[in-house]
Amino acid sequence: METYGYPQRESCFQGPHELYFKNLSKRNKQIMEKNGNNRKLRVCVATCNRADYSKLAPIMFGIKTEPEFFELDVVVLGSHLIDDYGNTYRMIEQDDFDINTRLHTIVRGEDEAAMVESVGLALVKLPDVLNRLKPDIMIVHGDRFDALALATSAALMNIRILHIEGGEVSGTIDDSIRHAITKLAHYHVCCTRSAEQHLISMCEDHDRILLAGCPSYDKLLSAKNKDYMSIIRMWLGDDVKSKDYIVALQHPVTTDIKHSIKMFELTLDALISFNKRTLVLFPNIDAGSKEMVRVMRKKGIEHHPNFRAVKHVPFDQFIQLVAHAGCMIGNSSCGVREVGAFGTPVINLGTRQIGRETGENVLHVRDADTQDKILQALHLQFGKQYPCSKIYGDGNAVPRILKFLKSIDLQEPLQKKFCFPPVKENISQDIDHILETLSALAVDLGGTNLRVAIVSMKGEIVKKYTQFNPKTYEERINLILQMCVEAAAEAVKLNCRILGVGISTGGRVNPREGIVLHSTKLIQEWNSVDLRTPLSDTLHLPVWVDNDGNCAALAERKFGQGKGLENFVTLITGTGIGGGIIHQHELIHGSSFCAAELGHLVVSLDGPDCSCGSHGCIEAYASGMALQREAKKLHDEDLLLVEGMSVPKDEAVGALHLIQAAKLGNAKAQSILRTAGTALGLGVVNILHTMNPSLVILSGVLASHYIHIVKDVIRQQALSSVQDVDVVVSDLVDPALLGAASMVLDYTTRRIY
Repeated sequence: METYGYPQRESCFQGPHELYFKNLSKRNKQIMEKNGNNRKLRVCVATCNRADYSKLAPIMFGIKTEPEFFELDVVVLGSHLIDDYGNTYRMIEQDDFDINTRLHTIVRGEDEAAMVESVGLALVKLPDVLNRLKPDIMIVHGDRFDALALATSAALMNIRILHIEGGEVSGTIDDSIRHAITKLAHYHVCCTRSAEQHLISMCEDHDRILLAGCPSYDKLLSAKNKDYMSIIRMWLGDDVKSKDYIVALQHPVTTDIKHSIKMFELTLDALISFNKRTLVLFPNIDAGSKEMVRVMRKKGIEHHPNFRAVKHVPFDQFIQLVAHAGCMIGNSSCGVREVGAFGTPVINLGTRQIGRETGENVLHVRDADTQDKILQALHLQFGKQYPCSKIYGDGNAVPRILKFLKSIDLQEPLQKKFCFPPVKENISQDIDHILETLSALAVDLGGTNLRVAIVSMKGEIVKKYTQFNPKTYEERINLILQMCVEAAAEAVKLNCRILGVGISTGGRVNPREGIVLHSTKLIQEWNSVDLRTPLSDTLHLPVWVDNDGNCAALAERKFGQGKGLENFVTLITGTGIGGGIIHQHELIHGSSFCAAELGHLVVSLDGPDCSCGSHGCIEAYASGMALQREAKKLHDEDLLLVEGMSVPKDEAVGALHLIQAAKLGNAKAQSILRTAGTALGLGVVNILHTMNPSLVILSGVLASHYIHIVKDVIRQQALSSVQDVDVVVSDLVDPALLGAASMVLDYTTRRIY
């Protein structure tokens, strides 16, 4: 067949499907005998608006021509019965159909709430109608909210549903509604091969899917009318010529109403500038349509000499108008579906039809955010003629649908079956899985030791492994991998499910990439080291990496005294001095991952040298390394040991010896500890004045020796407004390991980190 002189594109409705219909005819005879030869199929067709009636009307005409097989009931609802939308129920009466029931289901308001209320009102009214009609099958079309109410009512009342145009993809909330109706429907009539495949992918029974084409194409492809000029003149004026006018049809996008109204405004501006006679149809009843009508009236479209604004055009006449238009513009499905049958140029605006299959006559303007873009599209498309398209049908949909209806076996069980794809492995729940402990692998890279632990969700260290930290990168990374693999294997025996790996390490860390940027002098060959990749590749688990001070803060947030607090600071007092800052419940990393280097707050301009290259830092006074340095000086001068103390020759003098001497009354050792505690206290005062946290937590082996001195310094040096801030000693035994574990446990249990 040829339409308007252009060759038809090859149809997808030929080939194997013809054999399908031959088999279907044989099956029809068997089913008629089974159902009883005198038993007519009672079909209820429910139509909600002018658009779905154009698809349903050909089927209704087909049913009406075979009264020996079918009994037709017509239910009209939705915008058909509203004057503002043209009272389009009249065209159903003009087509000589008896309307069995009229249901007023639209709640006015044209917003999201009104759409929901309209669905609810339809659900309230439909049961009485369906109880009275008792149809064998209900035919529902498309993806409108009214159709969802129809399908829901029929499904809950055990009425078989035939869904027209399922499996298609557009680009708005209509997709969700269409697919929801698909799941409720028992039988499916689709229009394209892709739609058929989508339905199969949605686990619908292939035997209940019919690839028929769009019913409206049955009318479109036979719609030659020699008197089309009289129709054009009636709607657009006596001076308008064929191919020299535009048809505009644009609807609101309910998922982005504000943008769709702005886009409509730009479209009208572009059409005014383009200066061609234009037929503008009012939008549908979706949320946002009222605002779009206001835009039309604000711009004076109804009184503009170049525009004709109408609420409704009968479908037969509308066909002629789009067939002979110079262009159609908007976001209606009609533009990308039906108009292709005539090769009329179409400009599809925005995302409402973004997923539709289209012919080459459609030019998409997906980001229709400027008048110039739309105007340029009009210049490109207006007046062209494209080959006619048969993507959506070949003109024979209705005969196929009628055969399909006759093949329905009413004796078959009503409960629909889904054709799920085979599952390779069926894992059922058992008691071991239920009792499995959700856990993390935690790694702590210290200056001396390398520790790996299995940590439960409650912060319990189920098992811990400790080795000396090797001096070279190669040995260290191999040892980490070995210890983690062994711990992961042991976790299975302990019935612990490892969710991931968290690593705490000294130095500056990029936690986003899992890379140690620069390490402390205590860990050699540990700069620009990617820790995430080798562990993730080996263990097939997600890996998180952070600085040890940050991990201590995370440990306090999840398991310690910072739990539930919005703002607090943690200070680690160990071999070095580190820290972590929690602000508004989140860890602060800083722009270059250098936040919370609290050990390098300067508290004296002429203080001792620090390992960072500066001098007078807290770490130069109060770290374990600083105390060890002072202890060695005293020991070398024979001023360290007091009565009751001894240091074996093979044992290095350290910070603990200094603390012991101070406890035993060594005045010089006591003075050194007081100076160290004062330096730490001054650092805490600076933190209070800068961050104003609600809590400061001292962590590490030296914390308990400093706490009282720090509090004294705060009383003497801090502003009165922060003197009441609590300073406490952490009660966590392994904050670095617990913090490393918390990165895993917080993220995998959906707390943002």
